[in-house]
Amino acid sequence: MGGISADQVKELRSRTGAGIMDCKKALAESNGELEGAIDYLRKKGLSAAAKRSGRTTAEGLVSSYIHAGGKIGVLVEVNCETDFVARNEEFQTMVKDIAMHIAAARPLFIQREEVPQDFLDRERGIFREQAIGSGKPEKIVDKIVEGRLDKYYGEVCLMEQPFVKDTDITIKDLITRNIAKIGENIQIRRFARYELGEGIEKS
Repeated sequence: MGGISADQVKELRSRTGAGIMDCKKALAESNGELEGAIDYLRKKGLSAAAKRSGRTTAEGLVSSYIHAGGKIGVLVEVNCETDFVARNEEFQTMVKDIAMHIAAARPLFIQREEVPQDFLDRERGIFREQAIGSGKPEKIVDKIVEGRLDKYYGEVCLMEQPFVKDTDITIKDLITRNIAKIGENIQIRRFARYELGEGIEKS
């Protein structure tokens, strides 16, 4: 551990929330380079989070967010494994951040597996017509369509959207980081977003 200072460990802990020994090991593995140590911890966290993803989540929190002077409202249910974590301030802050994100980003689904087939077929048809209409060669149209569909998932699926408070990560990344930090499986179960006057034709 020679050459690794207490200040480096403190900085890494403040940026990742990892334990002291994990931070020391990460810094040793990355030869004292902070960004490399963060990558090491993220990879370790992702691995740990994957192991927890099959655990039952029967506790959690329902949170609300009201925006724009009462014109937009969100309810979201986020589940965890224990009531202890549900009362954890860090977990509660994450849930409120997700509710705020939903208000701002307008997702339609939680993840791509929830998108109905007829919905996908309609979007594929639109993307295909756009590609053909722009003069793209037929042999690459399908590839273009799938690329645009992937981008579309990132716009309408909550888990794939860039987090509004840190666009370098997605909501899935946010959940995964908190699974690694808190040590329990976390799942977004459902949400509802309401906007004043939505669906009403104004005369």
